[in-house]
Amino acid sequence: MMLKKIEVNFLRKGMYVQELCSSWMDTPFWKKSFMLDDPALLEKIKSTGIKEVWIDISKGLDVLREVVVEVMPPVVELPQLPKKQVAVAFDKIVPVSMDAEMGRAASIVGESKKAVFSMFNEARMGNAVDAENAMPLVEEIAGSVMRNPGALIGLARLKTADDYTYMHSVAVCALMIALSRKLGLDDDQTREAGLAGLLHDIGKMAVPSEILNKPGKLTDAEFVSVKEHPAAGHKMLLEAKGVGKIALDVCLHHHEKMDGSGYPMRLSGDEISLFAKMGAVCDVYDAITSNRPYKQGWCPAESLGKMSEWSKGHFDPVVFQAFIKSIGIYPVGTLVRLQSGRLGVVVEQQVVKSILLPKVRVFFSSKSLSYITPELLDLAGPGLQDKIVAREDASKWGLKDISRYWLGEIVAAKQS
Repeated sequence: MMLKKIEVNFLRKGMYVQELCSSWMDTPFWKKSFMLDDPALLEKIKSTGIKEVWIDISKGLDVLREVVVEVMPPVVELPQLPKKQVAVAFDKIVPVSMDAEMGRAASIVGESKKAVFSMFNEARMGNAVDAENAMPLVEEIAGSVMRNPGALIGLARLKTADDYTYMHSVAVCALMIALSRKLGLDDDQTREAGLAGLLHDIGKMAVPSEILNKPGKLTDAEFVSVKEHPAAGHKMLLEAKGVGKIALDVCLHHHEKMDGSGYPMRLSGDEISLFAKMGAVCDVYDAITSNRPYKQGWCPAESLGKMSEWSKGHFDPVVFQAFIKSIGIYPVGTLVRLQSGRLGVVVEQQVVKSILLPKVRVFFSSKSLSYITPELLDLAGPGLQDKIVAREDASKWGLKDISRYWLGEIVAAKQS
């Protein structure tokens, strides 16, 4: 790799753009690095107002003449470490901003979806699952969650009807990891919880696709078929390689409820393990915040409100409270109204400062009922008097596709 920083005016077709000298969130590009092979792409870069870019001349063309602003020394590619050396102590991972993590999280989500699709497809064909090969994926997801949980958890929430089952598994994996840390579980338990989240719904591969993706209400017989997926998944995992007791337990019992009204065994209270209680919370949260064939997903904060109403009979109260703390009172993607009357979307939690004072990108005035120039506000910042006064429903204000205000339009389009 040989990097050079050049002015945008000297870009030309055939160059490999390693990085734009701008915040990833402020650019209309899905990928952080790409080949400049389309003139229209070049014009789009120039239209953003970006002044400089890093190019990699080992992968594409060099500048025509010496216009280099800065040169970085060659990067020595290190050999990939064996699997046993990949794991990193989670407390050694340095937290970063949402802005810094979003690009990496997007890449991990894309790779995770392909990997889970392949693994689940093997299960659908009756082949044994090799869970040992899934652990490096869990490690990647865990690393992103440790750096900034809002990025990957937010991205994984944006699903289509076609990839719901696979992306749901990625999302529950990430949520289980975040919840594990909030509950004070150690690294090995956290990894096992993540693997359990990734595999918890594998039994749905035994359910006919037309039932899983049915847009209307299920018949009684179809609902019985769906309710068989925990036992079916448990059987699959018993035959799999590298699956421990935690993943088996969560797969079989993530639909149990504290009051004994769940399935498949109608367990109650302390009969349900800690990890199965965690799986129940994470599974429901991601399900109700996601768009499904038969209903539109609720916003993250509204979903927490609904879940709190159910928590007495459904969820373990200690686990549920820890879950709220792990994703925040106003999770990323929540539409809120500020005291000033402006509406905005939560783009990042402020765990260290205050979970009540997140970063918000405002874009709409509730007073003039009109869009305003988007502005990022740090509600915990010095001198800022504005604060959140209410959670809002986008449909009430006629707002659509609000994800782009925390995610970026091109990314939102790729995920939709």
